[in-house]
Amino acid sequence: MRILTKLERAAALDRVVTPAQKVARRLGPGRVRDALHGVWLGHPVHPMLVQAPLGSWLSAGVLELWPDGERAARRLVAFGLVASAPAALAGAADWSEQHEQQMRVGVVHAMANATAVGLYTTSLLTRRRGLGKALRYAGLVTAGVGGLLGGHISFRQAGGANHAESVPHLVDPGWHELMAVRDLQESRPVRKLLGEVPVLVVRQGADIHVLADRCSHLSGPLSDGEIEDGCVTCPWHGSVFRLRDGEVARGPATAPQPVFETEVHNGILRICLPDAG
Repeated sequence: MRILTKLERAAALDRVVTPAQKVARRLGPGRVRDALHGVWLGHPVHPMLVQAPLGSWLSAGVLELWPDGERAARRLVAFGLVASAPAALAGAADWSEQHEQQMRVGVVHAMANATAVGLYTTSLLTRRRGLGKALRYAGLVTAGVGGLLGGHISFRQAGGANHAESVPHLVDPGWHELMAVRDLQESRPVRKLLGEVPVLVVRQGADIHVLADRCSHLSGPLSDGEIEDGCVTCPWHGSVFRLRDGEVARGPATAPQPVFETEVHNGILRICLPDAG
């Protein structure tokens, strides 16, 4: 783990991260980018897509243990190479909208996977059976290193995790007094604390919307974002959420924001989070 921590702090990698991020962001916000993020699925699609190439390459490595398994192994390798393309595109889209520490590990993760692709491709081109087998096992080891780094980003660095998931477990059940309604201005976001949980409050006409303030993508403060067309835009990475139900209108976020029920009693805004506690 110390090596991975050093990777997170390796500022020298920023010389690669910065230009690579510009390339990955050339595909602007829209349906294609949202599809790559996994907005349609409700969580990142990249971890699902990587199962195809990694599973194929691992299966090929097992078949290589038998003398008559090379032909099937080569087919699995070829399938894995084809399947690695959409996985790489989805990974690049997610990576380009992460924190700098995640991006530093991510660029090494991408390098390892690219090396594995190169080794597997070369193994299919060579006519020497022994060399091809050695290249395929080298590719499997390298892809394993890439997988280790990907797991570090996902679980240690919480890349792709729902950063708003803990909100219902931190809020007591029932109704809570939050603030005086007179302090709310039309379509102006306000940040309030409900215990230790920050919430976003927006008044639009007769409606008052209250959402968890920390963006589900990477905890950006939605109260610092812009309110437009019934949505709030995260100021960090541009995720857009509908105020009425917290659903994702545009990625990179894939998980919705927790939304509080509201009522006004004697001029005081009261809120309740369903299923809290």
